[in-house]
Amino acid sequence: MLKANKKFFIVTCIITILPILVGLLLWNQLPERVATHFGTDGTPNGYSSKLVAVIGIYLFCLAIHVFCALVTSVDPKGKNISPKVYRLILCICPLVSIYAGVTVYGNALDYKGVNSTVWINALMAVILIVVGNYLPKCRQNYTIGIKLPWTLADEENWDYTHRMAGKWWILGGVLTFLAGFQSWVDPVYVSLTIIIIVALIPAVASYLHFRKHSL
Repeated sequence: MLKANKKFFIVTCIITILPILVGLLLWNQLPERVATHFGTDGTPNGYSSKLVAVIGIYLFCLAIHVFCALVTSVDPKGKNISPKVYRLILCICPLVSIYAGVTVYGNALDYKGVNSTVWINALMAVILIVVGNYLPKCRQNYTIGIKLPWTLADEENWDYTHRMAGKWWILGGVLTFLAGFQSWVDPVYVSLTIIIIVALIPAVASYLHFRKHSL
């Protein structure tokens, strides 16, 4: 799997560490202590050295990216993972890395247009919608998808669960995006609640489906 997507993997690795180049170009403009953690209201509440903010964060993202690529490629049922789904997995860490760069550098340089709460909601929304679109197309495997004992044991249950999950995740993505623009309730908490709900509903339905067909 990895060998067949070698060029795509290399490109996503470059994108993942692209914020390092940007940070080096901005090095003299960045403070010695850079905000790298933010509260749910977007207020900085954690700081790191300039070295960690410019290099450490993105090397960590790269390490996770490589790990995910390798683990997925050695899945015993890897033949069931379509190239599109595999490439989708390879896009997640680069997306997170770019998000982190925009948020961290934008805050450090006091760009007023950067709102970490809106950005994180938009990021989660994009991931939910894109993954939700691909879940129904995801065939049974051990690394990608809703891996429960009954979904792994029964291909029909797997397909049923992922068809349902796809619809819920897309809906959850839309609601998560909209939540970022309201101020009545903390958007991040609303989004986390949505994510938990859209993850639990297919899992519970999958178990009930298993119980119904195992009796």
